[in-house]
Amino acid sequence: MPATTIQHETIRLSNLSNEEFLKLHAHPGRIGLSGGLTLIDKAICRAERHLDEKERWGLWSHAFVFQGTRADGHHWVIESDLQIHHKHIQLGVQENRVSKYYDEKMYTNLAVLDFGLSEEHTATLLREALELVATRAKYSVRELLGTLIALRRQEMRSRTNVLARDCSMYCSSFVQHLFRKMGVELAPGIDSKNTTPEDISRSPVPHITYLLQREAPKSPLDKLRRRAKARVRLLKRTA
Repeated sequence: MPATTIQHETIRLSNLSNEEFLKLHAHPGRIGLSGGLTLIDKAICRAERHLDEKERWGLWSHAFVFQGTRADGHHWVIESDLQIHHKHIQLGVQENRVSKYYDEKMYTNLAVLDFGLSEEHTATLLREALELVATRAKYSVRELLGTLIALRRQEMRSRTNVLARDCSMYCSSFVQHLFRKMGVELAPGIDSKNTTPEDISRSPVPHITYLLQREAPKSPLDKLRRRAKARVRLLKRTA
């Protein structure tokens, strides 16, 4: 599958703007992950706590694929997303300029995942993605809710999404679908329509992760642990 053999590796970067980070690492066929501070981002990251033994919130709330630079000189991404603009709603698989992710207040954490795809496999991936753009595959809020149900009952994750519908998929389901078309299982044992952005970030398939992290979502348990530790330190000082 990959053009070259690569191993699991995470390269953490700092002191970069989102724009600088993406210009360095966003290449065609690579996967992008983002996390933010909106209510929807927080709701998804909170639901992903069921994937962690210590119930820590997930870091990622959205997944997409980098398409590359086009004739307009801009780098574009392909994603299944819900966007609301003035008098215009984009709901489903769509193309957007990568500059959308330059907003550091909206997208506080970013990652680029490189699975070492060959030019041939990259072309296949993007061709399938563009087919879903052309056929207007819809963004499925309903399936997203089905995934949230499955996260609470892990035995359901391998089964068909209980709220599945035809010709629709949310962001990470879209990415999982594209890679499965090439025979790559990013999240083995998990139904494509029950796949979360956090699942993709933890893929067992060898890859390099370029990580720009500013803020990790905190769970209520994290807050309780910090308070408990603070109280213990206070008691020790006054003892």
